[in-house]
Amino acid sequence: MFVELYAQTDVGRVRQGNEDNFLVLDLASSESWSGSDAKTELPENFRRFEVGSEGLVLIVSDGMGGALAGDVASRMAVESVREMLTEEDEHKTDDQGANVPLVDCLRNATGYANYAIHRKSLEDPRCSGMGATLTAAAIAGGAMDIVQVGDSRAYVIRGDEIKLATKDQSLVQQLVDVGQITEEDAETHMFRNVILQALGAQSDLTPVISRVRLQRGDIMLLCSDGLSGKMRAEEMLQIVADCRGDLAAACDALIKEANKRGGEDNITVVLARFDGEDLTAADSKPITVELSALEDDETLRGTEDDTSPIP
Repeated sequence: MFVELYAQTDVGRVRQGNEDNFLVLDLASSESWSGSDAKTELPENFRRFEVGSEGLVLIVSDGMGGALAGDVASRMAVESVREMLTEEDEHKTDDQGANVPLVDCLRNATGYANYAIHRKSLEDPRCSGMGATLTAAAIAGGAMDIVQVGDSRAYVIRGDEIKLATKDQSLVQQLVDVGQITEEDAETHMFRNVILQALGAQSDLTPVISRVRLQRGDIMLLCSDGLSGKMRAEEMLQIVADCRGDLAAACDALIKEANKRGGEDNITVVLARFDGEDLTAADSKPITVELSALEDDETLRGTEDDTSPIP
C-alpha cells in the first residue's frame, strides 16, 4: 500500500495564534512531521511512500482554553501520542507475545495524552481548563481505524462520493441523535461549539472508534472545525476534485475558501490518497463506516471550544 499526502495549518483571519496541530507519523521509520514543523515544507520522503506493516498514523488536534493553553494542549496531544507509539516497550505485544493491533496502541496512546494534558492543567495555573480534540487515523492492513475525541473530523472521498467517517462528540450531535434538532439546524445552532469530550478536560475518556476498509484511490481528509464549520462535505469534495489530484493545491484551496468565508478559527487540513496492490479495486458501492457507540455517556463532561468547561 502506498500513500501520497500533504498537510497544512493556518491561523485564519481573526485569531492571534494557532491552537491547531497535526501529526504525520510513519511507524516503519519512526519519522514524523507535525504542525509545529509546518513552517518548513513537508519532507520529500513523506510526499509518497510505502506504508509498512507497522502502519501509519495521521492526527488533527484543535486546542482550547486560551492563547497559551490551547497551543500547549494540542501540541501535547500530538507529541504524547508520538512518544507513546514510537517507544519500544512491552505495551506493543500481548501476554502471548503477539503484536497488539495499531488501533489499540493508538487508543492507549490517546489515554496517555489525556492523562498528560489533564495533569498539566492541574499543575500549571496558566493552563487551567485547557483541552484538545483529537481525530487520529491508524492505517494498516488495508483499513483505516479512527480514534475520535471531540469535533475535529475525518472524511473519506471515493470517486464522486464523500462520507463523514467520524461522529462529533458534541451537544448538537447529541440533540440530533435524539431527534430534537435536524442536521441542518446543527450547522447554525448557538451551542454548536460545545463538545462533550476533550483530551485533558476530565480524567476519564471514552473515545469513539470507527473503521473504513480502504480501496485504491481513496482519499482521507482530516480537518479541524475551522474547515468543517465553514463548508459542507460536498463543497470540500468539489474543491478537492477541482485540484485534479494535487493534494498540496487542494489543502491550500480548502484553507483559502474557509478564510474567504470568515476565517474566524484556526484551520488545519491533512489529505492522504491510498493506492497499491494490497488494496481492493474501487467499486460503485457506497462507502461503509463501522462506528462504535460511546460506552458510558454518564462519564462525559461538557467543554466549550476555546473557553472554559461549562457546568
